[in-house]
Amino acid sequence: MTDTAAPVLSQAEGLNQKYLDGYLAWLRNEKQYSALTAENYARDLRHLFELAAATPLASIKIHHIRRFIAQLHSQGLGGRSLARMLSAWRGFFTYLMRDHGLADNPCIGLRAPKSPKTLPQALSPDEAARMVDLPADTPEAIRDKAMFELFYSSGLRLAELVNLDPAQLDLSAGEVRVTGKGSKTRIVPLGSHASAALQAWLAVRGQFARPDEPALFVGQRGSRISPRVVQLRMKQWGVRQGIASNVHPHLLRHSFATHVLQSSGDLRAVQEMLGHASISTTQVYTHLDFQYLSKIYDAAHPRAKKKT
Repeated sequence: MTDTAAPVLSQAEGLNQKYLDGYLAWLRNEKQYSALTAENYARDLRHLFELAAATPLASIKIHHIRRFIAQLHSQGLGGRSLARMLSAWRGFFTYLMRDHGLADNPCIGLRAPKSPKTLPQALSPDEAARMVDLPADTPEAIRDKAMFELFYSSGLRLAELVNLDPAQLDLSAGEVRVTGKGSKTRIVPLGSHASAALQAWLAVRGQFARPDEPALFVGQRGSRISPRVVQLRMKQWGVRQGIASNVHPHLLRHSFATHVLQSSGDLRAVQEMLGHASISTTQVYTHLDFQYLSKIYDAAHPRAKKKT
């Protein structure tokens, strides 16, 4: 019988892991990034380590980074993914310059190739209503209905929803206090349907949550529900409710923003509720709104289309 030895890291791999661990700790402790965001950075940096192979980080130059980006682009990664990855690499090298004495940042001045702009998808109001109108006949369905109503009522991000605690709800005032990107806090309204669904979930939550568990939404083991479980549950319900689109949490966030903008036309209010730092990020929903109005125009106006 032979013992299976753990894989031995090379000197370069060991140093890269040391730098990565330090950087992720800095992101979590100093920048107050969520564990999910830090893991996204870690994934992008592992791509860098794989592409660099035996080349030490201190020896990487701008031509290396150009080649890495070109390789990833040839493998099918789009402009937005490459821009995010390049941003993660740039931040990592800035950290290495400050804390580990690297001479320069090889990512400065580089831009990812542009990809065609795509508009976020949104459900129709009828589809969104069908998605949240679940048959709440089991405790899990009661929880899922509360989560989906909250996504659609308040436009939350997935990480924001799973990190909620009951203390952040004010059902009497119809509000929820959310901690978003960069640990920024905002207050967003709760609709009456979402409030009712949350009250129904809180009434049965104690049957599932561990006694010391602070999370609002919990999974089968009684601890805070994971983002992956939320995604899977929503996908399953989308099929059951007859939604043709690939349903995911961000789709309900997009639908919230689109439907509020269609009803109110108040872009600034939508920006605040979504927690966007820049209104230019929110403006994409005006294009969705225009598409919606164009369809109505084409269908209703007698001179919109040539008669065949």
